[in-house]
Amino acid sequence: MNYRNKLISGEKKIAVWGTGYIGLSTMAYFSKKKINCIGYDVDEKKVKNINKGILPIKELKEWFGFEIKSMVRSKHLKATNNIIKLYDENICVHFIAIPTEKDGKPFFSILFKVLKNIVSILKKFPDTKPMIIIESTLTPEFSEKKIIPFFKKNKVIPGKDFIYGVAPRRDWFVEKTKSLETLDRVFGSTDEASSLKMKSVLSLVCKKLHCASSHKVSEMVKSIENAYRHMEITLANQLSLAFPKEDMREVLRLVGTKWNIGTFYPGFGTGGYCIPLSSQYVLQQVKNKKSLSLLRETIKTDSAINKLIAKSIIRRGFKKIGILGLSYKGNLKVDILSPIIPFVKELKKNRIDVKVYDPYYTPKEIKKILNVNAFRFPTDLNKFDCIVVSVDHDEFKKNLGKIFKKFKKTKFILDNNGIWENSKKSLKKYNYHISGDNNWI
Repeated sequence: MNYRNKLISGEKKIAVWGTGYIGLSTMAYFSKKKINCIGYDVDEKKVKNINKGILPIKELKEWFGFEIKSMVRSKHLKATNNIIKLYDENICVHFIAIPTEKDGKPFFSILFKVLKNIVSILKKFPDTKPMIIIESTLTPEFSEKKIIPFFKKNKVIPGKDFIYGVAPRRDWFVEKTKSLETLDRVFGSTDEASSLKMKSVLSLVCKKLHCASSHKVSEMVKSIENAYRHMEITLANQLSLAFPKEDMREVLRLVGTKWNIGTFYPGFGTGGYCIPLSSQYVLQQVKNKKSLSLLRETIKTDSAINKLIAKSIIRRGFKKIGILGLSYKGNLKVDILSPIIPFVKELKKNRIDVKVYDPYYTPKEIKKILNVNAFRFPTDLNKFDCIVVSVDHDEFKKNLGKIFKKFKKTKFILDNNGIWENSKKSLKKYNYHISGDNNWI
Protein backbone atom coordinates (compact mmCIF):
# COMPACT_ATOMS: atom_id res chain seq x y z
CA MET A 1 0.00 0.00 0.00
CA ASN A 2 1.15 3.53 -0.76
CA TYR A 3 0.29 4.98 2.65
CA ARG A 4 1.33 8.50 1.75
CA ASN A 5 -0.83 8.76 -1.38
CA LYS A 6 -3.83 7.15 0.34
CA LEU A 7 -3.62 9.75 3.14
CA ILE A 8 -3.14 12.70 0.78
CA SER A 9 -6.09 11.65 -1.39
CA GLY A 10 -8.37 11.36 1.65
CA GLU A 11 -9.08 7.71 0.95
CA LYS A 12 -7.41 6.69 4.20
CA LYS A 13 -6.97 8.40 7.57
CA ILE A 14 -4.88 8.52 10.73
CA ALA A 15 -5.93 7.42 14.22
CA VAL A 16 -4.19 8.94 17.23
CA TRP A 17 -4.46 7.14 20.57
CA GLY A 18 -4.22 9.80 23.30
CA THR A 19 -4.86 13.51 22.76
CA GLY A 20 -2.50 15.11 25.25
CA TYR A 21 0.22 17.52 24.09
CA ILE A 22 1.88 14.84 21.94
CA GLY A 23 -1.23 13.27 20.45
CA LEU A 24 -3.02 16.56 19.85
CA SER A 25 0.00 18.03 18.09
CA THR A 26 0.25 14.92 15.88
CA MET A 27 -3.38 15.41 14.89
CA ALA A 28 -2.98 19.16 14.39
CA TYR A 29 0.09 19.00 12.15
CA PHE A 30 -1.22 16.19 9.94
CA SER A 31 -4.65 17.84 9.71
CA LYS A 32 -2.91 21.03 8.66
CA LYS A 33 -1.68 19.04 5.64
CA LYS A 34 -5.34 18.12 4.94
CA ILE A 35 -4.91 14.58 6.22
CA ASN A 36 -8.01 13.17 7.95
CA CYS A 37 -7.29 12.45 11.61
CA ILE A 38 -9.34 11.03 14.46
CA GLY A 39 -8.08 11.12 18.04
CA TYR A 40 -9.25 8.89 20.86
CA ASP A 41 -9.22 9.89 24.53
CA VAL A 42 -11.10 8.76 27.65
CA ASP A 43 -11.36 12.39 28.83
CA GLU A 44 -14.80 13.50 27.64
CA LYS A 45 -14.16 17.19 28.35
CA LYS A 46 -10.94 17.15 26.32
CA VAL A 47 -12.72 15.46 23.42
CA LYS A 48 -15.53 18.06 23.45
CA ASN A 49 -13.05 20.95 23.47
CA ILE A 50 -11.04 19.52 20.58
CA ASN A 51 -14.24 19.10 18.55
CA LYS A 52 -15.01 22.77 19.22
CA GLY A 53 -11.53 23.75 18.04
CA ILE A 54 -10.45 24.74 21.58
CA LEU A 55 -6.85 24.12 22.62
CA PRO A 56 -6.22 23.27 26.31
CA ILE A 57 -4.07 26.37 26.90
CA LYS A 58 -3.40 29.49 24.86
CA GLU A 59 0.37 28.85 24.84
CA LEU A 60 -0.19 25.72 22.77
CA LYS A 61 -1.73 27.90 20.08
CA GLU A 62 1.40 30.09 20.13
CA TRP A 63 3.59 26.98 19.84
CA PHE A 64 1.55 25.66 16.91
CA GLY A 65 1.40 29.07 15.26
CA PHE A 66 -2.06 28.24 13.91
CA GLU A 67 -5.62 27.58 15.06
CA ILE A 68 -7.24 24.14 14.87
CA LYS A 69 -10.78 25.48 14.34
CA SER A 70 -10.42 25.49 10.55
CA MET A 71 -9.29 21.83 10.58
CA VAL A 72 -12.27 20.91 12.74
CA ARG A 73 -14.65 22.77 10.41
CA SER A 74 -13.18 21.04 7.36
CA LYS A 75 -13.55 17.70 9.21
CA HIS A 76 -9.86 16.90 8.87
CA LEU A 77 -9.58 16.82 12.67
CA LYS A 78 -11.96 15.28 15.17
CA ALA A 79 -11.82 13.49 18.50
CA THR A 80 -13.89 10.80 20.15
CA ASN A 81 -14.21 8.87 23.40
CA ASN A 82 -16.08 6.10 21.60
CA ILE A 83 -13.46 3.49 20.86
CA ILE A 84 -15.71 1.78 18.29
CA LYS A 85 -15.06 4.70 15.92
CA LEU A 86 -11.46 3.57 15.62
CA TYR A 87 -12.60 0.15 14.42
CA ASP A 88 -12.49 1.53 10.89
CA GLU A 89 -10.98 -0.19 7.84
CA ASN A 90 -10.11 3.22 6.38
CA ILE A 91 -7.56 3.92 9.13
CA CYS A 92 -4.14 3.07 7.72
CA VAL A 93 -1.89 4.62 10.40
CA HIS A 94 -2.20 4.36 14.18
CA PHE A 95 -0.10 6.78 16.24
CA ILE A 96 0.17 5.80 19.90
CA ALA A 97 0.77 8.83 22.11
CA ILE A 98 -0.45 7.78 25.54
CA PRO A 99 1.50 8.37 28.81
CA THR A 100 3.87 5.57 29.82
CA GLU A 101 4.40 6.93 33.33
CA LYS A 102 2.58 6.63 36.65
CA ASP A 103 3.63 7.79 40.11
CA GLY A 104 7.08 8.74 38.86
CA LYS A 105 7.90 5.38 37.28
CA PRO A 106 7.57 3.72 33.85
CA PHE A 107 4.06 2.29 33.49
CA PHE A 108 2.79 0.38 30.47
CA SER A 109 -0.65 -0.99 31.38
CA ILE A 110 -2.48 1.68 29.35
CA LEU A 111 -0.20 1.01 26.37
CA PHE A 112 -1.17 -2.66 26.35
CA LYS A 113 -4.87 -1.77 26.55
CA VAL A 114 -4.37 0.26 23.38
CA LEU A 115 -2.41 -2.55 21.73
CA LYS A 116 -5.16 -5.02 22.65
CA ASN A 117 -7.69 -2.84 20.82
CA ILE A 118 -5.39 -2.52 17.82
CA VAL A 119 -5.04 -6.32 17.69
CA SER A 120 -8.84 -6.57 17.55
CA ILE A 121 -8.89 -4.04 14.70
CA LEU A 122 -6.22 -6.00 12.81
CA LYS A 123 -8.24 -9.17 13.15
CA LYS A 124 -11.46 -7.51 12.11
CA PHE A 125 -9.86 -6.01 8.99
CA PRO A 126 -7.03 -8.45 8.14
CA ASP A 127 -6.44 -7.03 4.66
CA THR A 128 -5.81 -3.42 5.72
CA LYS A 129 -2.21 -3.94 6.96
CA PRO A 130 -1.99 -0.60 8.80
CA MET A 131 1.07 1.14 10.17
CA ILE A 132 1.51 1.36 13.97
CA ILE A 133 3.86 4.10 15.16
CA ILE A 134 4.64 4.45 18.85
CA GLU A 135 5.43 8.02 19.89
CA SER A 136 5.31 7.28 23.62
CA THR A 137 8.58 6.76 25.48
CA LEU A 138 9.65 3.12 25.80
CA THR A 139 12.37 1.47 27.84
CA PRO A 140 15.29 -0.01 25.87
CA GLU A 141 14.47 -3.44 24.39
CA PHE A 142 10.80 -3.07 25.33
CA SER A 143 9.57 -3.76 21.81
CA GLU A 144 11.56 -6.97 21.48
CA LYS A 145 10.83 -8.26 24.97
CA LYS A 146 7.23 -7.14 25.45
CA ILE A 147 5.41 -5.58 22.50
CA ILE A 148 6.32 -7.85 19.60
CA PRO A 149 5.82 -11.01 21.70
CA PHE A 150 2.39 -9.60 22.65
CA PHE A 151 1.49 -9.25 18.97
CA LYS A 152 2.79 -12.70 18.10
CA LYS A 153 0.91 -14.26 21.01
CA ASN A 154 -2.23 -12.74 19.51
CA LYS A 155 -1.29 -14.14 16.08
CA VAL A 156 -0.54 -10.87 14.28
CA ILE A 157 2.96 -10.48 12.90
CA PRO A 158 4.93 -7.23 12.36
CA GLY A 159 6.02 -6.85 8.75
CA LYS A 160 3.34 -9.29 7.59
CA ASP A 161 0.02 -8.16 9.10
CA PHE A 162 1.08 -4.58 9.87
CA ILE A 163 4.06 -2.25 9.90
CA TYR A 164 5.53 -1.60 13.34
CA GLY A 165 7.67 1.43 14.10
CA VAL A 166 8.94 3.60 16.93
CA ALA A 167 9.34 7.37 16.47
CA PRO A 168 9.80 9.15 19.82
CA ARG A 169 9.06 12.86 20.11
CA ARG A 170 11.39 15.71 21.09
CA ASP A 171 9.07 18.72 20.92
CA TRP A 172 9.56 21.63 23.30
CA PHE A 173 6.11 23.09 23.83
CA VAL A 174 7.27 26.52 24.95
CA GLU A 175 9.41 27.38 21.95
CA LYS A 176 7.97 27.86 18.46
CA THR A 177 11.18 26.90 16.68
CA LYS A 178 11.15 23.42 18.26
CA SER A 179 8.09 21.81 16.74
CA LEU A 180 7.00 18.56 15.13
CA GLU A 181 7.81 20.11 11.75
CA THR A 182 11.24 21.55 12.47
CA LEU A 183 12.97 19.30 15.00
CA ASP A 184 15.18 16.38 14.02
CA ARG A 185 13.22 13.17 14.49
CA VAL A 186 14.51 9.62 14.80
CA PHE A 187 12.42 6.66 13.62
CA GLY A 188 12.90 2.99 12.94
CA SER A 189 10.98 -0.13 11.96
CA THR A 190 11.48 -3.90 11.84
CA ASP A 191 12.96 -3.95 8.34
CA GLU A 192 14.23 -1.58 5.66
CA ALA A 193 11.10 -1.68 3.48
CA SER A 194 8.87 -0.87 6.47
CA SER A 195 11.16 1.99 7.49
CA LEU A 196 10.85 3.52 4.00
CA LYS A 197 7.06 3.39 4.21
CA MET A 198 7.18 4.87 7.67
CA LYS A 199 9.36 7.69 6.39
CA SER A 200 6.86 8.41 3.61
CA VAL A 201 4.18 9.09 6.25
CA LEU A 202 6.29 11.01 8.77
CA SER A 203 7.78 13.22 6.04
CA LEU A 204 4.32 14.65 5.33
CA VAL A 205 5.00 16.80 8.41
CA CYS A 206 8.55 16.26 9.68
CA LYS A 207 11.32 18.03 7.74
CA LYS A 208 14.34 16.44 9.46
CA LEU A 209 14.12 12.66 9.70
CA HIS A 210 16.86 10.26 10.75
CA CYS A 211 16.28 6.58 9.98
CA ALA A 212 17.62 4.21 12.64
CA SER A 213 18.76 0.75 11.57
CA SER A 214 15.87 -0.76 13.54
CA HIS A 215 13.03 -0.05 15.94
CA LYS A 216 15.31 -1.32 18.72
CA VAL A 217 17.68 1.59 18.12
CA SER A 218 15.02 4.28 17.72
CA GLU A 219 13.25 3.32 20.96
CA MET A 220 16.50 3.70 22.93
CA VAL A 221 17.22 7.21 21.67
CA LYS A 222 14.59 9.09 23.72
CA SER A 223 15.44 7.72 27.16
CA ILE A 224 19.20 7.80 26.63
CA GLU A 225 19.37 11.37 25.29
CA ASN A 226 17.30 12.55 28.27
CA ALA A 227 19.43 10.49 30.66
CA TYR A 228 22.43 12.52 29.44
CA ARG A 229 20.57 15.74 30.29
CA HIS A 230 19.43 14.29 33.60
CA MET A 231 23.03 13.70 34.66
CA GLU A 232 24.19 17.15 33.52
CA ILE A 233 21.40 18.96 35.36
CA THR A 234 22.01 16.88 38.48
CA LEU A 235 25.75 17.51 38.32
CA ALA A 236 24.99 21.24 38.46
CA ASN A 237 23.05 20.67 41.68
CA GLN A 238 25.77 18.46 43.14
CA LEU A 239 28.41 21.12 42.44
CA SER A 240 26.30 23.76 44.12
CA LEU A 241 25.82 21.54 47.17
CA ALA A 242 29.55 20.84 47.29
CA PHE A 243 30.45 24.56 47.16
CA PRO A 244 27.48 26.32 48.83
CA LYS A 245 29.36 29.54 49.56
CA GLU A 246 30.40 30.05 45.94
CA ASP A 247 28.32 31.45 43.09
CA MET A 248 28.10 28.20 41.15
CA ARG A 249 25.60 29.77 38.78
CA GLU A 250 28.27 32.18 37.52
CA VAL A 251 30.85 29.38 37.35
CA LEU A 252 28.55 27.21 35.23
CA ARG A 253 27.61 30.12 32.98
CA LEU A 254 31.31 30.61 32.21
CA VAL A 255 31.87 26.85 31.84
CA GLY A 256 29.16 26.95 29.18
CA THR A 257 31.20 29.34 27.06
CA LYS A 258 33.40 26.40 26.03
CA TRP A 259 32.30 25.29 22.55
CA ASN A 260 31.50 21.68 23.44
CA ILE A 261 29.81 22.10 26.83
CA GLY A 262 26.16 22.91 27.51
CA THR A 263 25.05 25.28 30.26
CA PHE A 264 23.03 23.80 33.11
CA TYR A 265 22.18 25.60 36.34
CA PRO A 266 21.36 24.37 39.86
CA GLY A 267 17.75 24.49 40.94
CA PHE A 268 14.76 22.49 42.06
CA GLY A 269 15.62 19.46 39.95
CA THR A 270 13.84 18.05 36.94
CA GLY A 271 10.13 17.60 36.23
CA GLY A 272 7.65 16.56 33.56
CA TYR A 273 7.29 13.33 31.61
CA CYS A 274 10.79 13.09 30.13
CA ILE A 275 13.96 13.95 32.02
CA PRO A 276 13.21 12.74 35.58
CA LEU A 277 11.97 9.43 34.16
CA SER A 278 14.68 8.98 31.53
CA SER A 279 17.24 7.30 33.77
CA GLN A 280 14.57 4.97 35.15
CA TYR A 281 13.56 3.95 31.62
CA VAL A 282 17.19 3.15 30.79
CA LEU A 283 17.72 1.21 34.03
CA GLN A 284 14.51 -0.81 33.94
CA GLN A 285 15.89 -3.48 31.61
CA VAL A 286 19.34 -3.58 33.29
CA LYS A 287 19.57 -6.59 35.62
CA ASN A 288 23.05 -5.86 36.99
CA LYS A 289 22.40 -3.46 39.88
CA LYS A 290 26.04 -2.35 39.92
CA SER A 291 26.10 -1.14 36.32
CA LEU A 292 25.24 2.42 35.26
CA SER A 293 26.06 3.71 38.73
CA LEU A 294 26.13 7.31 37.43
CA LEU A 295 22.46 7.09 36.48
CA ARG A 296 21.56 5.54 39.83
CA GLU A 297 23.29 8.36 41.71
CA THR A 298 21.62 10.88 39.41
CA ILE A 299 18.19 9.60 40.43
CA LYS A 300 19.12 9.75 44.13
CA THR A 301 20.35 13.34 43.96
CA ASP A 302 17.47 14.54 41.79
CA SER A 303 14.93 12.95 44.15
CA ALA A 304 16.55 14.55 47.22
CA ILE A 305 17.34 18.09 46.04
CA ASN A 306 13.85 19.50 46.66
CA LYS A 307 13.84 18.27 50.26
CA LEU A 308 17.31 19.74 50.81
CA ILE A 309 16.12 23.15 49.55
CA ALA A 310 13.05 22.94 51.79
CA LYS A 311 15.20 22.08 54.82
CA SER A 312 17.52 25.02 54.10
CA ILE A 313 14.52 27.37 54.13
CA ILE A 314 13.21 25.81 57.34
CA ARG A 315 16.62 26.35 58.98
CA ARG A 316 16.37 30.05 58.15
CA GLY A 317 13.32 30.20 60.40
CA PHE A 318 10.63 31.26 57.91
CA LYS A 319 7.05 30.43 58.86
CA LYS A 320 4.90 31.74 56.01
CA ILE A 321 5.99 30.81 52.49
CA GLY A 322 4.36 31.87 49.23
CA ILE A 323 5.23 29.82 46.14
CA LEU A 324 4.80 31.14 42.61
CA GLY A 325 4.27 28.18 40.32
CA LEU A 326 3.02 24.60 40.47
CA SER A 327 3.76 23.51 36.89
CA TYR A 328 7.20 22.04 36.27
CA LYS A 329 7.80 24.41 33.35
CA GLY A 330 6.86 27.99 32.53
CA ASN A 331 3.76 28.69 30.42
CA LEU A 332 2.56 25.09 30.56
CA LYS A 333 -0.05 23.33 32.65
CA VAL A 334 1.89 20.18 33.46
CA ASP A 335 2.37 19.16 37.09
CA ILE A 336 3.58 15.60 36.39
CA LEU A 337 6.63 15.09 38.65
CA SER A 338 6.79 18.85 39.27
CA PRO A 339 9.71 19.43 41.65
CA ILE A 340 7.55 21.79 43.69
CA ILE A 341 5.38 18.87 44.90
CA PRO A 342 8.02 17.16 47.13
CA PHE A 343 9.24 20.63 48.15
CA VAL A 344 5.79 21.55 49.49
CA LYS A 345 5.38 18.16 51.17
CA GLU A 346 8.64 18.65 53.08
CA LEU A 347 7.60 22.13 54.22
CA LYS A 348 4.18 20.91 55.32
CA LYS A 349 5.73 18.00 57.21
CA ASN A 350 7.56 20.60 59.28
CA ARG A 351 4.34 22.58 59.87
CA ILE A 352 5.28 25.53 57.69
CA ASP A 353 2.36 27.65 56.45
CA VAL A 354 2.54 27.26 52.65
CA LYS A 355 0.35 28.77 49.95
CA VAL A 356 0.72 28.52 46.17
CA TYR A 357 -0.30 30.55 43.14
CA ASP A 358 -0.18 29.40 39.54
CA PRO A 359 -2.15 31.15 36.77
CA TYR A 360 -2.78 27.83 35.02
CA TYR A 361 -4.41 26.15 38.02
CA THR A 362 -7.60 26.95 39.91
CA PRO A 363 -7.51 27.10 43.72
CA LYS A 364 -9.45 23.83 43.70
CA GLU A 365 -6.80 22.14 41.52
CA ILE A 366 -3.98 23.45 43.71
CA LYS A 367 -5.74 22.11 46.79
CA LYS A 368 -6.24 18.71 45.17
CA ILE A 369 -2.64 18.35 43.95
CA LEU A 370 -0.74 19.88 46.88
CA ASN A 371 -3.28 19.93 49.72
CA VAL A 372 -2.51 23.61 50.33
CA ASN A 373 -4.53 26.73 49.69
CA ALA A 374 -3.98 29.11 46.81
CA PHE A 375 -3.35 32.82 47.32
CA ARG A 376 -4.24 35.90 45.32
CA PHE A 377 -1.47 37.28 43.13
CA PRO A 378 0.01 39.79 43.64
CA THR A 379 -2.34 41.00 46.41
CA ASP A 380 -1.39 38.42 49.05
CA LEU A 381 2.39 38.57 48.56
CA ASN A 382 2.53 40.93 51.55
CA LYS A 383 1.61 38.03 53.87
CA PHE A 384 4.79 35.97 53.38
CA ASP A 385 8.23 36.23 54.96
CA CYS A 386 9.65 33.96 52.23
CA ILE A 387 8.75 33.89 48.53
CA VAL A 388 9.81 31.12 46.16
CA VAL A 389 9.54 31.63 42.39
CA SER A 390 9.67 28.09 41.06
CA VAL A 391 8.87 28.57 37.33
CA ASP A 392 9.18 31.32 34.75
CA HIS A 393 5.52 31.90 33.81
CA ASP A 394 5.16 35.10 31.78
CA GLU A 395 2.72 36.49 34.35
CA PHE A 396 5.50 36.60 36.94
CA LYS A 397 7.62 38.81 34.67
CA LYS A 398 5.03 41.55 34.09
CA ASN A 399 4.25 44.65 36.18
CA LEU A 400 7.26 44.04 38.41
CA GLY A 401 6.85 47.38 40.18
CA LYS A 402 3.38 46.34 41.33
CA ILE A 403 4.69 42.94 42.44
CA PHE A 404 7.69 44.28 44.34
CA LYS A 405 5.56 46.77 46.27
CA LYS A 406 3.87 43.84 47.97
CA PHE A 407 7.07 42.59 49.63
CA LYS A 408 6.26 44.25 52.97
CA LYS A 409 7.14 41.29 55.21
CA THR A 410 9.55 39.57 52.85
CA LYS A 411 12.89 38.51 54.32
CA PHE A 412 14.02 36.03 51.67
CA ILE A 413 13.33 35.45 47.96
CA LEU A 414 14.47 32.34 46.08
CA ASP A 415 14.18 32.72 42.30
CA ASN A 416 14.65 29.32 40.69
CA ASN A 417 15.04 30.57 37.11
CA GLY A 418 16.45 34.04 37.73
CA ILE A 419 13.45 35.77 36.15
CA TRP A 420 13.97 38.83 38.38
CA GLU A 421 17.76 38.91 37.97
CA ASN A 422 17.67 42.28 36.20
CA SER A 423 16.08 43.75 39.34
CA LYS A 424 18.68 42.17 41.62
CA LYS A 425 19.88 45.47 43.07
CA SER A 426 16.43 46.67 44.08
CA LEU A 427 15.64 43.25 45.57
CA LYS A 428 18.84 43.05 47.58
CA LYS A 429 17.12 44.33 50.73
CA TYR A 430 14.81 41.30 50.57
CA ASN A 431 17.78 38.90 50.59
CA TYR A 432 17.17 37.92 46.97
CA HIS A 433 18.86 34.73 45.71
CA ILE A 434 18.90 32.84 42.42
CA SER A 435 19.25 29.06 42.58
CA GLY A 436 22.93 28.23 42.49
CA ASP A 437 24.34 31.55 43.64
CA ASN A 438 26.38 31.88 46.81
CA ASN A 439 24.53 30.86 50.00
CA TRP A 440 21.26 30.10 48.20
CA ILE A 441 20.98 26.84 50.10
